[in-house]
Amino acid sequence: MNRKTFNKAFQGLINLQDWEGRAKEMVFSQIVPRGITDKKVIDALLNVPRHLFVPAHLQKWAYQDNPLPLGSGQTISQPYMVALMTCSLDVHDGMKVLEIGTGSGYQAAILARIGAKVHSLERIGSLARSSSRILQELGYEVTVHHRDGRLGLPEEAPFDRIIVTAASETIPEDLLNQVSDNSIVVIPIRLTLGTERILTRRIHDGVYSDEWGEFCRFVPLLKETSR
Repeated sequence: MNRKTFNKAFQGLINLQDWEGRAKEMVFSQIVPRGITDKKVIDALLNVPRHLFVPAHLQKWAYQDNPLPLGSGQTISQPYMVALMTCSLDVHDGMKVLEIGTGSGYQAAILARIGAKVHSLERIGSLARSSSRILQELGYEVTVHHRDGRLGLPEEAPFDRIIVTAASETIPEDLLNQVSDNSIVVIPIRLTLGTERILTRRIHDGVYSDEWGEFCRFVPLLKETSR
């Protein structure tokens, strides 16, 4: 992203020096002390302007340690949770990544900053349009699709990595059918009512291993789309 283009497009929101300082404080007070050390992830968190992915009236809280509402019952995840799930996904430059639940587009921007080629699915039309617009304006290589995320994107499969940013009782079978031979899926799994935990599934030549991570709270993974 060209710095002059950024200033021209978003003049009057939060000045460039200020948001960079806020992002640095976020990373070194919230993220690194909790064990996130992946340099690619830290670089992305420092350089993606999180405040541009939240509603204007909430931008002053964009770099704080909490999720924020986006409307339509959706949220942008807590910065630490974005960092944690991104680390678990273990993305490398050039990988093809499928994201289920675009939301504001922030998680997709982090993945693109790392170097992934991202396809992101969003069931709510208004969010799909707004996230696609901001990602395009900022120059991130992300294609946003308005469709049911549980079905995945078979026409673009296989994917090296799949990340789901909504909670489900299981990993949808359609998603498991769209992974490459050496892949990782990261998803919040609802264990009981009110109890969710991050699951990282590593798949190699048809054999998988599961690793359970932190407890969390996400919006549910739903089937229907809306305008």
